[in-house]
Amino acid sequence: MSFYELEKAWNEDFKAINMLNLIVSKKVLMCYSAVKWNASGECFLPMDATAPNSQGRPFSIKLWPPSENTRKMLVERMTNNLSSPTIFTRKYRSLSKEDAAKNAEQIEDAAFTMANQDYEKKPDGDGSFAVQLYAKECSKLILEILKKIPKSEDKEISISEAVPAVQETFFDISKGTRAFIEAEEAQELLKPLKEPGNSYSKICFSNRSFGIDGARIAGPILASLKDQLKEVDLSDFVAGRIEAEALDVMNMFSEALEGSNLKFLNLSDNALGEKGVRAFGKLLQSQTNLEELLLMNDGISKEAARAVNELVPSTEKLKVLQFHNNMTGDEGAVAIAEIVKRSPLLEDFRCSSTRVGSEGGSALCEALGMCSHLKKLDLRDNMFGPEAALVLSKALNKHENLTEVYLSYLNLKDEGAIAISNALKDSAPSLSVLEMAGNDITAEAAPVIASCIAAKKLLSKLSLGENELKDDGAIQIAKALQGHSHLIEVDMNTNAIRRAGARVLAQTVLNKDGFKLLNVDANFISEEGVDELKEIFKKSPEMIASLEDNDPEGEDDDSEEEEEKESGDEGKDGEDELESKLKNLDVKQDESHAPDSN
Repeated sequence: MSFYELEKAWNEDFKAINMLNLIVSKKVLMCYSAVKWNASGECFLPMDATAPNSQGRPFSIKLWPPSENTRKMLVERMTNNLSSPTIFTRKYRSLSKEDAAKNAEQIEDAAFTMANQDYEKKPDGDGSFAVQLYAKECSKLILEILKKIPKSEDKEISISEAVPAVQETFFDISKGTRAFIEAEEAQELLKPLKEPGNSYSKICFSNRSFGIDGARIAGPILASLKDQLKEVDLSDFVAGRIEAEALDVMNMFSEALEGSNLKFLNLSDNALGEKGVRAFGKLLQSQTNLEELLLMNDGISKEAARAVNELVPSTEKLKVLQFHNNMTGDEGAVAIAEIVKRSPLLEDFRCSSTRVGSEGGSALCEALGMCSHLKKLDLRDNMFGPEAALVLSKALNKHENLTEVYLSYLNLKDEGAIAISNALKDSAPSLSVLEMAGNDITAEAAPVIASCIAAKKLLSKLSLGENELKDDGAIQIAKALQGHSHLIEVDMNTNAIRRAGARVLAQTVLNKDGFKLLNVDANFISEEGVDELKEIFKKSPEMIASLEDNDPEGEDDDSEEEEEKESGDEGKDGEDELESKLKNLDVKQDESHAPDSN
């Protein structure tokens, strides 16, 4: 069904429902109707739909589920319905803007949950029936809210009276006391999962340790639910068990869930190793629609990584893949790279603290070049070095959707930092988080990094701590941040920064709305400089991190000239030094030409 045919069919259906349902349903349709086309004939919608382009070519896209932007737009429209003068609010009385917004959010959430449950039970192709149910439920609940508004001004409205209770979909036992679960405890704990007609589609067994007897109780229950389960969290569920028992429990859970159609699977914190991965083999091999797979803190060695690559049959729909805190190494990273290559829709990739060096890092970074939808990238705490950084820079050129980039403690050096900064400058227009701490970056790379930062107007968090940027680098970074209105945190600790650099950073962030924290601790700021920072932030001391590790007498290999300045009078330490650096700054930036890393 085309988008325009769908609209026509909806208009016919609307004749059979009340006026308010018509109004709200049309508002839902309006939220779907922002269709745009580029020169290549590609369709851009707040959610998927089917529509012809200007050349008449059809595009098969889905209307359900709605995007977050679409849901927010509908909440705004319903807020107006509940608070603005209409034939309905005149009849029943309107709400204040604040109450209307609160009720609109709850109405939308209830309607979305109901429509989504219906869609998951009986998918209707393009999702049009789910959208109709979504619209009808919203309009019905708006009318119920208006009818429930008391005539008396002092009586509060109870949203629960108007919005019907939605059946629980999430079963979570992780919030209780950490304990071993045997047969008797399992019987009692899992009783809700045995109730006929329950709607549980998400389960979390984390923070409880299942033994053989507990697993024998849980297994049949999970098997009876597997056709309705969409999200399963089995992280940290065999803690304290001997290896043989833990592997048996994993096998039992794996067999019980074999054949389920999961979107989310978390097997983290189970010290899996290769044996553990293979114990979950039946479950992993039966999954063809996984969107999120988490294997963090699991002892994923090179053998275990190869097992994951072997056992997960399809990653075409995978959006989130996380391998944090494992002992993967270069050879394991090569195996993970093969998974990444088969994951074209990947949006969130984490392979941090995995002992990966230059060879494995290069393989991973090359594979990431095939993931054009990437939004979040976390490669922290590995030993990639400049060589892998150059490969990464080529991959980053293709990532227009990146919003968060975590590249701290990768041994990038100046060469790698420059290459990556050049790549990010020309891509990732919506970048909000950039971390490159602990990479031995000096002031030589500062002009290129500053140029990249200046281009990222949506940047909210910047971390360049534990480098060697010194005052020159700090001042250039500060100048690049001057026009950034979204900035909330800057970390420049341990950079051999003195009074001048710290002052410029402080003055740059002081008056930014919403700014929360500047960290310049563990630098070489003089006692006068520390006093000056305290004076700058006297009205908002929480905005400057503790300076307890600052070393006023700190020295570095190149500090002889700086030391002379520090030992002179206050003018030389402060204003003269600062003015000199600021005068030279624009010249340096104009003269610096970023080398082409590609």
